Amino acid sequence: MAKLTFSDTEKAALAILQRDLPDSATPFADVAAQTGLSEAEVLALAQRLKDDGVIRRFGATLRHQKAGYGHNAMVAWYVEEGRDLDEIGAIFTARPEISHCYVRRSCMDWPYNFYTMIHGKSPGDCLRVVEELIAATGVPQYDILESVKELKKTSMVYFAKDDGENDDPV
Repeated sequence: MAKLTFSDTEKAALAILQRDLPDSATPFADVAAQTGLSEAEVLALAQRLKDDGVIRRFGATLRHQKAGYGHNAMVAWYVEEGRDLDEIGAIFTARPEISHCYVRRSCMDWPYNFYTMIHGKSPGDCLRVVEELIAATGVPQYDILESVKELKKTSMVYFAKDDGENDDPV
């Protein structure tokens, strides 16, 4: 994919779109009013990025702790070489309690190569999901890394707001 270029007004719109959308009935019109673009131009910019595969979707982010899901655990799994990772991934990602699922290389004395983030209302909820996933996949080797404290949870920022600072992608 070729490097994308954006006008200054498009960069200003992207600086807003990459964060929480304005809380109104017309968020894209609000972005347009703040940036000098028309609402149609803001929507076309977002559609262009989606069509080009730069973004997958716009969606709401539920703050799981505020919704009553105060327990979560990163579960590191060891999936043996030769197993179908897509098949295992399909089983893991079908679970509504799992928000993230990744395959990564194992490293040195750390054999784990598959990671899931499981959310529950109690520590027992997370363990129950792990036990059900073991039964469904036949993957018995795992380690539960429970969250102790959340230090940061934000989306990646690629464009700075127009505050006089450099507005090139970071």
